[in-house]
Amino acid sequence: MSEKSTNPPQNPQKPQTDPPKARKLLEQVSDALRTKHYAYRTEQTYVDWIKRYILFHKKRHPNEMGAEEIREFISHLAVERKVATSTQNQALSAILFLYRIVLQKEITLPPELINPSRPKRLPTVLTHTEAMTVINHMRGIPRLMTKIMYGSGLRLMECMRLRVKDIDFDNHQIIVR
Repeated sequence: MSEKSTNPPQNPQKPQTDPPKARKLLEQVSDALRTKHYAYRTEQTYVDWIKRYILFHKKRHPNEMGAEEIREFISHLAVERKVATSTQNQALSAILFLYRIVLQKEITLPPELINPSRPKRLPTVLTHTEAMTVINHMRGIPRLMTKIMYGSGLRLMECMRLRVKDIDFDNHQIIVR
């Protein structure tokens, strides 16, 4: 008795598959940021600024825009939204990343846009007594976190990511990763 194959005959033609879809622009931005090992928070911020830039220009694709549209957006932030210089710089960095890295398109910006002037002012800092007064009015976990940040100089996210294994009670040390 011979065994018959139950497999259907092979079709010599391969089934046609659709070409892979092009990734959306903001996904391309995220991919580029991850490839360059930018922090996750930076990725979120850059994607948000790029989204705002595109929405400001009524959803026009950045390939259709250039230095003039960038200037309009940054001016809008400065004049109408009255954002800080550092915020303008952050938005500009995100947009330039989009053009230079993702779209691979070099943009020449006017010099006044590259270095907006920062206001000259002294930083406001609480005295030790003022800081302790504020901390003493707090309760629970926020108080503990504030005391740790004040005493160690940790940033908020560093403090929030602390784990028990990061604290060396015997040597009075905190290990920041």
